[in-house]
Amino acid sequence: MSDDGIPQALLLSAVIGKPVVGRDGERVGTVRDLVALLSDEQHPEVIGLAARVQGRELFIPANLVTDLDGRGVHLALNDPNLEPFVRRDNELLLGDDVLDRRVVDIAGRRVVRVNDLQLAYVGDGRGFEYRVVGADVGGNVIRRRLIPARFAGRTPSEVIDWADIEYFASHAPEARLDISHERIARLHPVEIARLVDELAYRQGVEVIESLDDETAAATLEELAGERGADIVGELDEERAADILEEMDPDNAVDLLQDLAAEKAQDLLERMEPDDREDLQELLHYPGDTAGGIMTNSFVTVPGDWTIAQVLAYLRALDSEPGVLYYLYIVPKVGSWRLNGVVSLRDLLIRADLESRLDEVMVPASELITVHSGDEAREVARTLAAYNLLAMPVLDDEGDIVGIVTVDDAMDLVLPEEWRPRAARGSE
Repeated sequence: MSDDGIPQALLLSAVIGKPVVGRDGERVGTVRDLVALLSDEQHPEVIGLAARVQGRELFIPANLVTDLDGRGVHLALNDPNLEPFVRRDNELLLGDDVLDRRVVDIAGRRVVRVNDLQLAYVGDGRGFEYRVVGADVGGNVIRRRLIPARFAGRTPSEVIDWADIEYFASHAPEARLDISHERIARLHPVEIARLVDELAYRQGVEVIESLDDETAAATLEELAGERGADIVGELDEERAADILEEMDPDNAVDLLQDLAAEKAQDLLERMEPDDREDLQELLHYPGDTAGGIMTNSFVTVPGDWTIAQVLAYLRALDSEPGVLYYLYIVPKVGSWRLNGVVSLRDLLIRADLESRLDEVMVPASELITVHSGDEAREVARTLAAYNLLAMPVLDDEGDIVGIVTVDDAMDLVLPEEWRPRAARGSE
């Protein structure tokens, strides 16, 4: 208590394990944990505590508590009639479910470990009215918990407002917690992927499950190594297939190749026919070839079309390719013979709208192209050497079968330590 009788802010670690005493001061039991209610409020209300009383775990509601401080919990009655503690929906055990867990600091866009929780008194001094207001993530908190206060000294802590904390339902699998992760979903997929990389496996799955298909696909494309495949393997099969359909084909193929063959085939069979065909086409190429790193998501247009026709065609596409640096010119609709290339820059800036594509294109004879069977690293070096954003991949007949993009090349030519890492979190 303060001098005016108003309780001070508390740390959770200062309360757990302390005695529970009745109105006359006789010890009734021991505080095992505090119970908070998750709701639309930014700061959860502490609605009671779980206490060990004569070998049993009982629930003490907040209305029976007259005082809470670092010395313990004081009750309004000497012999209260207490019910056994039973976990209910959206009830959070602050010690079991939050303390020492990894959570997301939304404002800082980072994963942090909760070393302690700050509880603030919000009442008028006549009852037990506390809310969870902050998470202490400073390393000195561990020191305070391990060393008696009189020896610990005073060192600064790093406290994050609980309103900026994104907690995980999978921390408490035996309970049903209504947690949407809407704030994580508003981050950029690159940022979400970094968080998923740092989180424990189960929490990473929970994040991906909470995202819409498009955001989940973009996030999985940013994950390194086999992490994405591990997560997809835990998703509902129909949901996983929907997400794969939203991914760029080359990235989706990489992910499928990291799955067990039976699992990959099951997901392919659940996909829409056109999407399945695109992926199956890429799966035929060895992974260490140009065909193995290319995407077959690109745009071909006939050379006798005008620029005006092409622009109208592009606007009418149901879905645009993930990469659209160049247009690949073919003799006619339905043909794949590569006659030339036009960059979007030239299309939009340098040419008259009535100009035909074959009048402004770079002819195939002047292009840097590769064969689908060429060694992947050499292909990547060629693309980097000529400073290209994308490069056509041809088959034996000179038909275009795909393109290798600059991001595919970077994965092969950058030093290992510069590439993304799947840093798996742990509890």
